[in-house]
Amino acid sequence: MYCFTSSEAASPPPDSGHAAEMKREPLRFAISCCTAQRMVFRAAMSKTGNNDVHNCCNFTGRFKRNFTCRFAHQNFSLFHFSSMATRTSSVERLLQYIRIPSVSGDGPKGAYNECAVWLTGYLEVGLKVQIFSPSDNKPIVLATWQGKDPSLPSILLNSHYDVVPVAREHWQHDPFNPTVQEDGMIYGRGIQDMKSVGVQYVEAVSRLKGEGFIPSRNIHLLFVPDEEIGGVDGMEAFIASEQYKSIQPVAFALDEGLANPNDAFTVFYGERVPWWFYVKATGPTGHGSRFIKNTATSKIIDVCNKALAFRVEQEALLSADCGCKHGDIKKRNLGDVTTVNLNMLRSGVSQDGGKTHALNVIPTEAVAGFDVRISPGMDLKKLKASNNVAMLDEWCSAEGLSWEFVSWWKNPLHEHYTTSVDDTNIWWKLFKEGCEDIGIPLETEVFPAATDSRFLRQLGIPALGFSPMNKTEILLHEHNERLHKDTFLRGIDVYETLFRRMFTYVDIDPEFRL
Repeated sequence: MYCFTSSEAASPPPDSGHAAEMKREPLRFAISCCTAQRMVFRAAMSKTGNNDVHNCCNFTGRFKRNFTCRFAHQNFSLFHFSSMATRTSSVERLLQYIRIPSVSGDGPKGAYNECAVWLTGYLEVGLKVQIFSPSDNKPIVLATWQGKDPSLPSILLNSHYDVVPVAREHWQHDPFNPTVQEDGMIYGRGIQDMKSVGVQYVEAVSRLKGEGFIPSRNIHLLFVPDEEIGGVDGMEAFIASEQYKSIQPVAFALDEGLANPNDAFTVFYGERVPWWFYVKATGPTGHGSRFIKNTATSKIIDVCNKALAFRVEQEALLSADCGCKHGDIKKRNLGDVTTVNLNMLRSGVSQDGGKTHALNVIPTEAVAGFDVRISPGMDLKKLKASNNVAMLDEWCSAEGLSWEFVSWWKNPLHEHYTTSVDDTNIWWKLFKEGCEDIGIPLETEVFPAATDSRFLRQLGIPALGFSPMNKTEILLHEHNERLHKDTFLRGIDVYETLFRRMFTYVDIDPEFRL
């Protein structure tokens, strides 16, 4: 593990000519200076033959500045810090972030470290920034804004910097070279999921710091990798780290949500439990011209039919309206039902690794892979007993059938963990009041997939999933993922309003003590 900590702000040279801007918006000005510093520093490291990001991160802020200035003076006769220290817009910073192709799986080859370097420069001004890597080439960035009373339980603003892969041939614009289109749309992988939210966090904090606002408690901004592939080396590694222990206790956390095509903001208070498992069937072999009973493929087909029949039941529930106690009609959301998807089938007799098959030979083995997401509306106690899953046992009750969870999923049978969304939860109350100040209604839902929030909720930390994107098509993981510039900028305003209310609160009411 490596760890780098810096709390020093980059200082512009006295003759930079930006005194007025520095006084008006000190954090934004210093961020721009820091960006210039990092550009020259990285050029210097390249010039000296040292491209190791880990080594770059181990330099202290003062050493880095001195080294950078000497190198710039010696190698860039026309270079002026003042020309690089001009204010960079919020939109431009978002574009810079998206241009880093931090795809899960490929990221450890270099893009993850590039993200960490970029984030460090973006965050370090006025904040204590730590970079540490529990797993090789998978850095975690933690920035702390010290509050008036650090003894109060802190607030965690979480985001992930990894993104899912792209099929470039299906994109109208380069997913890793975003620009603002004429209609205001920005196309880019990760702009909804969830690089825009990470930038909105920092921009909102920047505004508050720029006006001299000090939170009542410590605020932590966390940027993790690997959320898109399970979070084992991301959030799960973070909560097992010494850095996580050092920020305890955490009172509340914000994480990612989803866009809402309508006027409301969607807020997620829980998630479905994912079950990823394989079903394996074995049976007799023989010539393909015969009626052979109880073959592996016939058994796997029976299991698939049972699973798909359950899927039809759940899909019907989603389509049906449910009556509330006052007679109002409320439509179910995807997170309210259990989904079943058959995502892998494998069988056949092959001598060339599956390129061709002997279609006249009955195979002795067949395997199916499923993705099942269990809704909080289902009683897990009825589905499982003694670490066995009754539903899957019933599907695989015939001789020659067995099932197993994917090997890397550490705790597939965990309970549902949800955050209260009523006024007994002071953090929900503050969040709701902040949205009321903005004048936008809220819709509370169970998140249909999985996010890093599940790790926090399992530890008893109230966590809400929220992305301020109303009147926006849900496009995470889709071709042509995009977000309107105005929606992004409005989101900064939203977070500023929420943070101002939530960061001011001091726990004085015994009813709401943790």
